[in-house]
Amino acid sequence: MFDRAGLLAQLAEGAPVIRVVIAEVKGSSPREVGAAMLVWRDAQGALRQSGTIGGGALEHLATQAAQDMLTTGAMRRFDRYPLGPAIGQCCGGAVALLSERYADGVTLPETVMARPATGDAPMPLAVKRLLVAQRGQGVMPQAQLLQGWFIEPVARPSRQLWVWGAGHVGRALVSVLAPLPEVAITWVDTGIERFPETIPAGVTMLPAADPALVVAYAPQGAEHIVLTYSHALDLELCHRIMTHGFAALGVIGSATKAARFRARLHDLGHLPVEIQRIACPIGDRSLGKHPQAIALGVATAFLKRADAPENRQEKAG
Repeated sequence: MFDRAGLLAQLAEGAPVIRVVIAEVKGSSPREVGAAMLVWRDAQGALRQSGTIGGGALEHLATQAAQDMLTTGAMRRFDRYPLGPAIGQCCGGAVALLSERYADGVTLPETVMARPATGDAPMPLAVKRLLVAQRGQGVMPQAQLLQGWFIEPVARPSRQLWVWGAGHVGRALVSVLAPLPEVAITWVDTGIERFPETIPAGVTMLPAADPALVVAYAPQGAEHIVLTYSHALDLELCHRIMTHGFAALGVIGSATKAARFRARLHDLGHLPVEIQRIACPIGDRSLGKHPQAIALGVATAFLKRADAPENRQEKAG
């Protein structure tokens, strides 16, 4: 998917950006069609990159091509690479890369990106039909190279995640999940001083003296991860979230904390079937207790939840 927000955020820094995207794959490839990376020069002239198209020799060649575009001012190029002995990769397939130059002030569509991959051929009828289906029926096309035109749906967040707490684990978790364009993160804590100086793009920082009062503003279909510095605040947040409605709720803590919370929530009038929906402890204990290790376990569970049968059914509907 086309990460419009991520590209605009990088362009806001003021330097031109080359976006390299996998437009076509034949056979085995390290990444799928639509995987992209951004390449630009920082204020000191050093080459920078975010995202990946799979690493290795292919990415090295693509970065060199992007560097040439930044130097020459070229607007677009389309390259095909065999992923075999010719470039020293063992995938055995072949990929086509579309590299495009963007600058601050560019106008980008909000639903579907469709443009010629090479030359300036008029839009084919097949592409027009896909765009009509998107506008009229809401059917989003897959990223694909079609009759010389490359089409990408613009990424829109499909999951609302509220992270309660900006301590070590909260910071590690947000840094892991923030790059995912399908996740919109709202990050809540008791004061602005609790947050890091730099907030990742696409993350909404929400300082609140009493975070529990903010629960009422969360979508009822949001997913929540509670990991504040206070057990009392964690419990109050769980109580408010359960009363308000939620799609998923995870709380940091031990088995002892989980048992205590479940008993207290029962005393507050919550039904056992709802209490059992709380995930506590969160993370993967086998990974250890380092904040990054906890964050990796929590992020893995979060991503796996998107592939649960009930969620796949919701997406299909």
